[in-house]
Amino acid sequence: MVRKIELTDNRMSDRTYFSRILNSIVAVAIIFLETAVIQEYKAIAQSEQTNRPDPLEQPIEDSLLPSRRRSLTPFEVRRLREALDALNAEAQVQLQAGDANKAFEIWYRELRLRRTLGRLEEIDALGRVGQIAWEQERSQDVQIITKHLNVVQQEAESEASLSPELLKAFATAYQQVHNINNSIEIYQKILDNARQEKDTSAEEEALKKLGELYLAKFDYPNAAKIYEELLKRSQSRSNSYNEGIYLQKLAKIYSQALRPKNAVRIKEQLAENYQNNQITLALAELKLEIGADYETLKQPEKASQNYQEAFSLAWSQQEYGTAGDALIKLGNLYQAYNQDDYALQIYQELIKVEQQSYNYYGLMQTYDRIGQIYLKQKNYPQALTAFQQGLEIARSLKYREDYFLSQIKQINSQKIP
Repeated sequence: MVRKIELTDNRMSDRTYFSRILNSIVAVAIIFLETAVIQEYKAIAQSEQTNRPDPLEQPIEDSLLPSRRRSLTPFEVRRLREALDALNAEAQVQLQAGDANKAFEIWYRELRLRRTLGRLEEIDALGRVGQIAWEQERSQDVQIITKHLNVVQQEAESEASLSPELLKAFATAYQQVHNINNSIEIYQKILDNARQEKDTSAEEEALKKLGELYLAKFDYPNAAKIYEELLKRSQSRSNSYNEGIYLQKLAKIYSQALRPKNAVRIKEQLAENYQNNQITLALAELKLEIGADYETLKQPEKASQNYQEAFSLAWSQQEYGTAGDALIKLGNLYQAYNQDDYALQIYQELIKVEQQSYNYYGLMQTYDRIGQIYLKQKNYPQALTAFQQGLEIARSLKYREDYFLSQIKQINSQKIP
């Protein structure tokens, strides 16, 4: 009887087991089918959006326009402009209500009708709606609007050179749809016109815009050319404020482009600008950067000089964080060139800075650096003292205790005279 019960239990267990497997298979199949359906739906939606006719290429036939094609009277122009403003407002309401497709359907109607009010109004409207499309991540609409901006530009240029008003409108619109290359092309035209007319103010504004656009696309060589020119202009007028701005831009550009020679050249000028304007804290941080650039250029003497100047400036302003960074870089520099005794002197100064700023983590790290140098020199008593001081701080912080204990154990295993 017992055996029969066991047999029944085993059969029931097998049934439960296979039932669970079957349920799992069914669940996986359902998930797979749901995923496939969703992907197919997305593909269909994307295909429909891609293959849909360009709404801006449709003929302009609308109840807001006269039934027969003719020029609008001033009254009709005013009434049409008011109607188009109302359409824009209606589209905004639809967008806020969550119906983006309906909103853009209304906006496309507005854009088609804006053509009848002239290129300037059409370009302004294209830029405005294009910006909304960008913000709503509607890439297809951004492409449609950008394409139409290109068409309008080509049509205008085929008739005559673009007027200053049209150039300004195109520049704004292309920026609104985030088309950097077209924006650069337009601002280059604005710059050329300003130079021909010897309009210094307009020339400088165009240069600033071009600099920003080149930076936006990480085109450091062209950005550098622009800001070098702006720098010369500010220096020729002894404009210390603008000079500082352009020097900062160039310092960042050359650092990002990994061109330390140019970076040092610009940063030395920026340091002089800071010194003349008594910007002490920024000067200390800049000296750290200059020191690092000289290290990259394998000029340790100049690197050391700048790190020392950074420390002095920061210490005088009680900026202990920057002062500590300067000493760490200086100590690492000496170690890199096998001048460990000088490095030890620097780290002893660093202890004072970290004690002054209550930087216990930094203090622990410094004792570790000192201990490692003494360990390298086989000066075991001094190394042991440094690691014991580090361990004391580590215990208070409850951090890296095992590390310092292992260092002490290693030293104790050596023969200490």
